Amino acid sequence: MNMIDVDILTFIPQRPPFVMVGKLLSVDDKSACTKLLISDDNIFAQNGTFAEAGVIENMAQTCAAGMGYINVCTHNNTVKIGFLSAIKNFNLKRLPKAGETLTTCVSIMEQVMDMILIKSEVKINEELIAEGDMKIFITDIDNEDDT
Repeated sequence: MNMIDVDILTFIPQRPPFVMVGKLLSVDDKSACTKLLISDDNIFAQNGTFAEAGVIENMAQTCAAGMGYINVCTHNNTVKIGFLSAIKNFNLKRLPKAGETLTTCVSIMEQVMDMILIKSEVKINEELIAEGDMKIFITDIDNEDDT
């Protein structure tokens, strides 16, 4: 499937204005990458700067987009609701500015039942601006939005 043509809302449970991924670039059973253009009107942008919480949410939603894609396109299932349960080794080198584009890639390090441990990197062009590990709990609750 051509990722350029994919509506990201098909694969994540979040809805505007809380969508922190713009385009799904790639996905396989162990990784996913997204892009997000930071706009001035993003709920995590203040005075032209994207907040740390927005970067963390972008990382988590990149994982959600990858898992959602696999559920919908590979398993013919639905998007499931997930919860960020832990953040570890988070390192933010700088805050993004409005107008910059984040490229975020996550890799599944380990999965035990419904708990997934991911490693994430966020870049602007080739500059690494954030990285960290997250533990995400995936529920069996379907996303009820029919986008």
